[in-house]
Amino acid sequence: MCLLCDLRSTPGAPAAVPAADDALAPHRWRARRGFLLAGAAAVAGAALPASAQVDVGPPSRLRSLVPAEQVEGAAVQQYGEMMGKARSQSALAGPDHPQLVRLRGIAQRLIPFAPRWNERAAGWKWEVNLIGSKQVNAFCMPGGKIAFYTGLLEQLKLSDDETAMVMGHEMAHALREHAREQMAKTAGTGMALQLGSQLFGLGQAGDYGARALTQLAQLKFSRDDETEADLVGLELAARGGFQPQAAVSLWTKMAQVSKNQGGLSFLSTHPTGPDRIRVLQENVPKVDGLYRAARRG
Repeated sequence: MCLLCDLRSTPGAPAAVPAADDALAPHRWRARRGFLLAGAAAVAGAALPASAQVDVGPPSRLRSLVPAEQVEGAAVQQYGEMMGKARSQSALAGPDHPQLVRLRGIAQRLIPFAPRWNERAAGWKWEVNLIGSKQVNAFCMPGGKIAFYTGLLEQLKLSDDETAMVMGHEMAHALREHAREQMAKTAGTGMALQLGSQLFGLGQAGDYGARALTQLAQLKFSRDDETEADLVGLELAARGGFQPQAAVSLWTKMAQVSKNQGGLSFLSTHPTGPDRIRVLQENVPKVDGLYRAARRG
């Protein structure tokens, strides 16, 4: 919605300038227009970190249709069940596993910058785990629940910088609350509100609520969501001292492996292509200063 147009059409707003004041109208309108545009910029920027180097705009308002606390609570439950199942199959890496140590070390460098993108993240109980599987996949559920599969690290032979880009990307989905947004879009306003009622114990939402909340690790996000996650993840990783150009090498590698092997589970929800790589290349210079500052520090 155009804030400028909305204000001009709001009941009680100043009436149009009378014809007798035509000579002064351009000057008055320019001053008023400047004030309104400044206000619009302030509103749009309020949801973004003041020092953000990438431009992704404010979060979608649709997410407000689904309560954050309940989605995060459901994610904690689902994540625990997934890790429990992996443990029962002897597929959950122990704390001394070299790859898990590496992942947790990368996470420690990214997590401090998460609250810049979502104030709720300061209170999240972050977890990072590694599951032994040939799947080429990784995710971060709402509330900061991260998991990588060994197939992603081994088949793509990811460097620390490239791994940080994957992790930053997945964290960004959680920080931008894309799961809440997609649940609202999938259900429609009525069903999303019904889901909210069911989560709060206020009513029945049938099987939909159960289905939606058991797919938090496999949600397929929109192209816009993917672009946001790419750029926010790029900035998170740069602030953590990881080479920004690795975002380009990561997705180039993804595209090549997909071409050679096909059917990668990660690419079923994170499609790659030349446009994705081009956008990342255009944004790498924007965060290079953050990377250099982190390396100096």
